[in-house]
Amino acid sequence: MGYSNILVAVDLTEEADEVIAAAAGLAKEQGAKLSAMTVVKPLARVYGGLDMAPVTSGAVAFEKEAIEQAKKQLAELASVYKVEAGDVHVALGHPATEVRNVAEEQKVDLIVIGTHGRHGLGLLLGSTANAVLHGVPCDVLAVKIHPMNVS
Repeated sequence: MGYSNILVAVDLTEEADEVIAAAAGLAKEQGAKLSAMTVVKPLARVYGGLDMAPVTSGAVAFEKEAIEQAKKQLAELASVYKVEAGDVHVALGHPATEVRNVAEEQKVDLIVIGTHGRHGLGLLLGSTANAVLHGVPCDVLAVKIHPMNVS
C-alpha cells in the first residue's frame, strides 16, 4: 500500500527529530506530501482542577506566546526535512483531537506519531498515540522513540 499524504505529529521535545525523520524518510520513499503538526495544550487543561478564573487574561497571553514559540520551533524543525511552510500546523487543544482534526482537514492517508512505549505491557502506546489510533479512518504509524544517551 502506498501513501500520498502523510501527517507527522510531534510534541517538540528532543525526540521530535527522531519522529519527523522517520516520517520524512517514508514520505520520500513513497513520493508523498509531508505535513507536520504540534499541539499546544490549553493552560486550563494543563492545570485541570485548579480555579483558573483569577488568571484568565494571563492565561490567554501565555497560550498565545506558547503558540508562537511552537510555530517557530516546528517551522525550524520542518524546514530541515523540507516540509513546506503551508504544511506546518500548530493547534491549541487536546492533542489527539487536534491531530484527528488536521488529519481529516488535510485528507491524510497516514499519521506518524511517536511513542515512548514505557507504560508496561498493557499500554503499548502512549495515551495520545492510542487516542489518535482509535479515532481516525487512516493508517497510523507509531515510531518507537529511543531514549537519548546522555553522557
